[in-house]
Amino acid sequence: MLHVDPKDSALGKGVYSAPEALRLLNFHRDAGDARDISRHTVQRWLRGYDFKTGEGYGHSEPLWQPDYPAHASELEISFRDLIELRFVKAFRDAGLSMHTIRACFEQAVVEVRDARPFSSQRFRTDGKTIFLEITRDVREGEMLDLRRRQNVFRTLIAPSLKDLEFDAEAVSRWYPMGIAHKEVVIDPARAFGRPIAAEGGVPTEILAHAVKVEGSAERVARLYEVPLGTVRAAIAFETRLAA
Repeated sequence: MLHVDPKDSALGKGVYSAPEALRLLNFHRDAGDARDISRHTVQRWLRGYDFKTGEGYGHSEPLWQPDYPAHASELEISFRDLIELRFVKAFRDAGLSMHTIRACFEQAVVEVRDARPFSSQRFRTDGKTIFLEITRDVREGEMLDLRRRQNVFRTLIAPSLKDLEFDAEAVSRWYPMGIAHKEVVIDPARAFGRPIAAEGGVPTEILAHAVKVEGSAERVARLYEVPLGTVRAAIAFETRLAA
C-alpha cells in the first residue's frame, strides 16, 4: 500500500495505488464476459483527456471530481471512487462507448442528486428504475431494447450492488466474495481499505502468504487467531485476485 501522509485525510476514505485499484477493479468472483480495465482508461475517467478535433485539440473533463488530487506520475484512488469505477466499468462491459458512458453518468448525477451516483444509497434502493431512466435514450446495439436493458441491469449492475453495504447515504463496505461470505471485507475505515479478514483485521495477502510459508491453513489460523474458514477464504480471494 501507499505511504499515506496524515495531511491527505485518507483515514476513513481508503487509498489505493493504480496497481492495487486495477487488481480490485478487475477482480471477478465468478467467470463471465467482463473485460479487464486498463490504467489508461481509469486515468481518462478520473483525470479527463485531450483529443484532436478538426480545428486543433479539445479536452474531455473527468467524469467526476475524485477524492485525491491528480499528480503527474501517481494515481491514488479512494474507496468510494473505486466503487464508482466498478459501476462505470459495468457500462463498459455492456459495450458502451465513452461518449455514451459519460451521457449515462451525467444523467445519473441528475437522477440521484449526487456527484458519485452509483455508490450512493439511493442507487442501491432505486437502482433498476434509475438505470432504465438513464439509458432510455441510449442508441448503441442491444441497449436500445428495453428487455435488453433490463438484462444488462440484472447481469452486470445488480450483482455489484449485492456485494455492498451502505451507511447513511453512501457505500461503506465491499464484500468481494459475496454478501453471503463476509470473511473477507474491504472497508475504508479499516487498514486504509486493504482487503482484510473481517474477524481479526489481518490483510488477506498476509494470511495467504503465511499459508505458503507455513504449509498449513490450520497452523496459520492458530498463529493469527482467526477462524480456519477465514484463512481459506483469504486464500480463495487472493488466488482469484491474482488470476
